[in-house]
Amino acid sequence: MTERLDINPYGRLTEPATLVIERLLPGPASRIWRYLTDGEMRRKWLASGAMEEKAGAAFELVWRNDELTDPPGTRPDGFSEEMRMKSRVLEVHKDKRLVFTWGENGEVAFDLRPEGEDVMLTVTHRRISDRANLLMVGAGWHMHLDILAATMNGARPQPFWDGWLKLKDDYDRRLPA
Repeated sequence: MTERLDINPYGRLTEPATLVIERLLPGPASRIWRYLTDGEMRRKWLASGAMEEKAGAAFELVWRNDELTDPPGTRPDGFSEEMRMKSRVLEVHKDKRLVFTWGENGEVAFDLRPEGEDVMLTVTHRRISDRANLLMVGAGWHMHLDILAATMNGARPQPFWDGWLKLKDDYDRRLPA
């Protein structure tokens, strides 16, 4: 994978309730697509859950963040070992674009754009409810994408929870109140 210095690993607000974050990943796009849509592959970096690649299909994401890294780090108070969220696929363009609901009101889009042998993955999370959730979502996507990049590159990611807590503080400083 070629390193691009113009890519900021931190998410940015494009609207008050919309966070966009990018990662340049080793291709091809079909490989990354499997990490987005296959529940067992997605479990390695984000959350498990079978997903039918069809607009309108309901599915459930199941997070077990303690299992993402070894060691997992120290889970903050108020977070359980497992979290679940019902979602619905909104749009599917194989190897290019996947959009699904995020809980009741949110929406997440994954866009894949080839760049030579690499692929730019852009995650756009829309309708984030409030600042507290924005900080959790920003740190969460950042840390989960760091784990995805490490996994795809055969590297060892830092402990999930320790990284997430640091990133939450970073996002608190970086994003406007």
